[in-house]
Amino acid sequence: MLPCYVLLDLETTGGNPVHDRITEVAAVRIEGGQEVARWSTLVNPGTSISSFIQNLTGISNAMVADAPGFDEVAPHLLALLEGAVLVAHNVRFDHGFLLNEFNRLGVALRVKTLCTVRLSRQLYPQHRGHGLDAIMQRHGLTTSARHRAMGDVDVVLDWLGMASRELGADQISNHALTLLQGSAALPPQLETPVGDIPESAGVYLFFGEGPLPLYIGKSVKMRSRVMSHFQAAGRVAREMRIAQEIRRIEWIETAGELGALLLEARLVKEKQPIYNRQLRRENALCAWRLSDNPQARPLLSLVRGDELQPHQFGRLFGIYRSKRQALDSLRELADAHALCPQALGLESGTGRCFAHQIGRCKGVCCTEEKPELHYLRLQLALGQQQLQVWPHPGKIGLREYDRHNGRTDIHVFDQWCHLATVHDDAELEEALTSTSAVAFDLDTYRLLVKHLSLPAKSASTELIRFAPA
Repeated sequence: MLPCYVLLDLETTGGNPVHDRITEVAAVRIEGGQEVARWSTLVNPGTSISSFIQNLTGISNAMVADAPGFDEVAPHLLALLEGAVLVAHNVRFDHGFLLNEFNRLGVALRVKTLCTVRLSRQLYPQHRGHGLDAIMQRHGLTTSARHRAMGDVDVVLDWLGMASRELGADQISNHALTLLQGSAALPPQLETPVGDIPESAGVYLFFGEGPLPLYIGKSVKMRSRVMSHFQAAGRVAREMRIAQEIRRIEWIETAGELGALLLEARLVKEKQPIYNRQLRRENALCAWRLSDNPQARPLLSLVRGDELQPHQFGRLFGIYRSKRQALDSLRELADAHALCPQALGLESGTGRCFAHQIGRCKGVCCTEEKPELHYLRLQLALGQQQLQVWPHPGKIGLREYDRHNGRTDIHVFDQWCHLATVHDDAELEEALTSTSAVAFDLDTYRLLVKHLSLPAKSASTELIRFAPA
């Protein structure tokens, strides 16, 4: 199949390579088509093996009690792997555990990998199942040591021999070499050819068995970013879970990073993928509105929902994802600047507030500080949180252009809201004349504030000002 490879299998205490540990290793080294070394050992994982895993593998806590730890077997395993390709059925699993075990020893494992699940999919595309049990049933293979490391290694060896006789050794070798050119890190059940994903800006969507995406991401180099998810699966628990569940990938190209960011934020809110922890739908956004009257009590009122209008942003401060977050932020501000919690509406009652009694309020609540001075200090304290007023007389466009594929996107905005992304004159005309209301979105606001603050020379887009209607 390959000039030199080590067919390996591990048994472990669980499926997470970051937290679980190895309990058994088996490896067979093949050079020039001939077996030159065979080795297996139990490994003391340094932790208890659950009853479920004991029943699955037959490896008990008593069996590994006197076994060597991984630090003791590591030198022999490294010697076996020297100059060879690591081959395993679902190689990401075994490779991930080895990476973490060697990392604990301060050793950086560098070895090429080949997945025989993916090889099976290449050789037998007419079949749906390519797990070890499916292969055994399809080809009539048997073993008395299923879920033991050497038993599973021997099953894969038998299958490779049978496939070579059925299809020819050259075909096996050609497919193995093709997979070795960088695709071995991919999840074996992935149906989408990663090579089809363009190395350009856009948004990618990971899907499992169902119609809703597992995860939505963006990048200016989508193919590389997608590959980085799978390469991290051996050390990041979330990436491992995604890699275990993913079945297919879809993608949408954009002309640049701004378009990708806007599209990602919109799709995440629409589709609510389970592995996106940020950019969620926001139904509870709120901000503080400052009264015009220094004598008013309270000086601040909470604005939320439909009342959160961009044309009022000159009087609004801080956008928060919940009322609790808004109150916590205001309490911190009051404490840091010796502001009166009674005047701010954080404390009920009359007379001296509690903060004044402990020396943390300058006394506007008991006439020791003039309301106008307290009001000025509050304005200064809130200054950095003031929402920005829309700086244009009407709608604007930001044009992005990808010189590699010639794609042009024009993103149309008004009052910090993303109205549309258009590609021709008809779409632009519709966006400029539409009167449909667009909900304010915090992520779009922050993205646009940051983008518009960039110097013209460093911005990746061209600003277009449209005449007010």
